[in-house]
Amino acid sequence: MTLMEQLNTDMKEAMKAKDKERLSVIRMLKASVQKEQIEVGRDLTDDEALTILSRELKQRKDSIREFEKAGRTDLAEKTQFEVGVVEQYMPKQLSEDEVKEVLKAIIQEVGATSASDFGKVMGKAMATLKGQADGNIVNKLVKELLQ
Repeated sequence: MTLMEQLNTDMKEAMKAKDKERLSVIRMLKASVQKEQIEVGRDLTDDEALTILSRELKQRKDSIREFEKAGRTDLAEKTQFEVGVVEQYMPKQLSEDEVKEVLKAIIQEVGATSASDFGKVMGKAMATLKGQADGNIVNKLVKELLQ
């Protein structure tokens, strides 16, 4: 089942269950994917759709941090619910230790020896770990490993 098919199925289930909050998030995700399909003029692959969902997830996580800084726990909780729904469509997230092991292999592969090789490592790491690890965590671990 493709990601779009899964979104359609889940949207129908949310409608039947009268789960308005979940339905709203699924519709938003579906709209984001459809918008991108219109822009490129074709159906998206699951990898391309996952990239869009990753972007949506990152936006929500950033929003949660901003809401918490501003003391808006009500908005942070609502957005946290949205994060939970989006995460259901994402691949399993790797732990920090698993990410660190992948990064060590990438560092050896590209021959990185110092912090000046950060860009090479990050480019390869983000392509390899696409959808499996948060970019902020990858960034932090690459900096640690290249010290």
